[in-house]
Amino acid sequence: MIALRLLNFFFITSTLEDEYEEDKRKKTYDVSLYKRGDLLEVSRTLFKHFGIYLGEGRVAHFIPDILPVFTNEKSMVEQMVTNKRLILGVLTKAASVRVDSLADFAYGDQIQVNKMDSVVSVEPLNGEEVARRAEKLIGSFSYSLLWHNCEHYVMYCRYGVAFSFQTFQFCKTLRTTLLSRKMAFLSAVIGVFIMLYLGALTLLTTLPIVVIPFTIWMAS
Repeated sequence: MIALRLLNFFFITSTLEDEYEEDKRKKTYDVSLYKRGDLLEVSRTLFKHFGIYLGEGRVAHFIPDILPVFTNEKSMVEQMVTNKRLILGVLTKAASVRVDSLADFAYGDQIQVNKMDSVVSVEPLNGEEVARRAEKLIGSFSYSLLWHNCEHYVMYCRYGVAFSFQTFQFCKTLRTTLLSRKMAFLSAVIGVFIMLYLGALTLLTTLPIVVIPFTIWMAS
């Protein structure tokens, strides 16, 4: 009953969004531009989304989706994954490798083809082998925004190595931000204020206040 109510709420609040998404379905793509096994890339929300072209206007891609958590209704689940469904899927780590049309995959964006070939040192596999790998993995899987996402999926299919440049860049930026001298100084200042606020200190409260700034300083 609770799941049904949540599902109804989800669809009621998605009405306006669905009307907006309908415009994205109307964009057409020239299938002659793509070959079976091509790695396709589009911009979606705050990140790049990737898929493997299977031929005949079909794309296999690994995408988060909250809807299968609430229903097994095939006609509903097979509809284009909207941004709302995608974001909720990320939060719940619910996702699947599914096959969609070029229009549903691209979500109205321009499609880039095999852009990764220029930055990956590994030679891509044969197009047919890439497509077979992509098809073999169709189904539900656990999802992780950093460690198991759509980029890991396509990289494994095309190059045989599950890697995400987006994850690498995010972790690099996070490291630069957190493990900096400014952050070490800030954490030390906060630690002093905590010590003054607590008054009477014990080893358990003092140790983190000293260790955290020192660790950040040494790692910066």
